[in-house]
Amino acid sequence: MFQLLDENLEDLNLVEGALALNLAINPEIQRLRVDIKLREMCIEAEQTLAHETNDEQRLERLIQLFYGEWGYQGDTYTYFNSENAFIDHVLESKRGIPVTLGAIFLHLCEYVDLPVSAINFPTQLVLKVELPNQEPLYLNPFDGQYVSTHLMTAWLIGYGGPLAKILPVHLESIDNPTLIGRLLAVIKTACIRERKFSFALTCSNLALHMVPDDPFEIRDRGLIYQQLHCNNVAKNDLTYFIEQCPNDPSAMLMKEQVQLLLEQHPTVLH
Repeated sequence: MFQLLDENLEDLNLVEGALALNLAINPEIQRLRVDIKLREMCIEAEQTLAHETNDEQRLERLIQLFYGEWGYQGDTYTYFNSENAFIDHVLESKRGIPVTLGAIFLHLCEYVDLPVSAINFPTQLVLKVELPNQEPLYLNPFDGQYVSTHLMTAWLIGYGGPLAKILPVHLESIDNPTLIGRLLAVIKTACIRERKFSFALTCSNLALHMVPDDPFEIRDRGLIYQQLHCNNVAKNDLTYFIEQCPNDPSAMLMKEQVQLLLEQHPTVLH
């Protein structure tokens, strides 16, 4: 699974990269069914847009098709459900989070050659629309609505504090490997919350393959190992974090966890 992410991630578009990640976490996903569904959607989108005369009208028609006629929308009730981060589930349920809905919508835009891209916005995936002779527009893939920079600033303030503001880097295009890394973090957090620790451990190992020796990722892996009762490897990971980041606010808590592990009988990791 690591080889798949390593060699192909740069060459895949966002939905393909997200699907590769999903498969690395859960190999039981039916890849062929996903590919067929995406292909059918692309063909229908192309046929639907055939009579529109310019990119602005074509984009509006695609938004209407995807969010209106097909009924895709953000999952406002179980937003943090880990299934919302898996492309196969989103295609089936028509509910998702910004990054998965955005990945599918971007895939359609690429297929019909519309000028839409993902940007490096911190709070969630935002899509940038660059129509000829117009200022860029920003689309929220969660609901298919355009958002103002004023609203995006409010998102940033909620995320980073009252002094947060939009910087030029936030509106620049973002590469797919970075977005896949964000999606991986979302899946890992959701799996931990849902106590799906085996999936969470796979996520953590994938993340460490992308950013080897990252002390915070190793800390998280140690906490996952602790939940799986793999005390020796948990202790090693948490000790590594303490040594690398002794001044981090969580270091004292990690020391307490290590002491707790030392007091317990170690178990064998199979």
